[in-house]
Amino acid sequence: MNAKLIAILCATGALCAESALAQGNATAGQAKAATCAACHGVDGNSSNPEWPSLAGQHASYITKQIRAFKTGARQSPIMMPMVAPLSDADVADIAAYFEAQTAKGGEADKSKVDLGQRIYRGGNAKSQVPACLACHGPTGRGNPAAVYPSIRGQHATYLTAQLNAYKKGDRKTDATKAMNDIAGRLSDDEIASLASYVQGLR
Repeated sequence: MNAKLIAILCATGALCAESALAQGNATAGQAKAATCAACHGVDGNSSNPEWPSLAGQHASYITKQIRAFKTGARQSPIMMPMVAPLSDADVADIAAYFEAQTAKGGEADKSKVDLGQRIYRGGNAKSQVPACLACHGPTGRGNPAAVYPSIRGQHATYLTAQLNAYKKGDRKTDATKAMNDIAGRLSDDEIASLASYVQGLR
């Protein structure tokens, strides 16, 4: 897919936008999210860099990913049995709870900032990689209406693993295949630098 076209589609949300999702109750979600705390933290800030922080993540994106785990569209031997018993109301409440939490974020590796920032903000014309900010915004806040996730402050270890999963085709939750295409054009050094840069975004 042409990099310019990908950037336009990401910016407008033309391909990924979903129908309106049920609004959850954050108060009810706090109790329901108790089992999530072991991996994702009580307040959604994971202490293990291999597991994503969910604090401040858009409820629309959390809901989409839980549904993907429930249907098997996204594979995880840990997550699939955890979400299996959740009702639609449970999912909406848990998503609302985590969205209401404040992300703490992390720090970027200074040696990786220049390359990471260059790719994030300007892409790579030579390899036809579009700027990440086209979909995820200048501060990594994403776009909830288009179900593009907030990625700012996310663990670099987790981000690296997900970009590699898209690159290898192991993760197929992007219906447009844009993330698979983009990640497939990134070098290992670019992935590591991007992940570190995003970890330090605020």
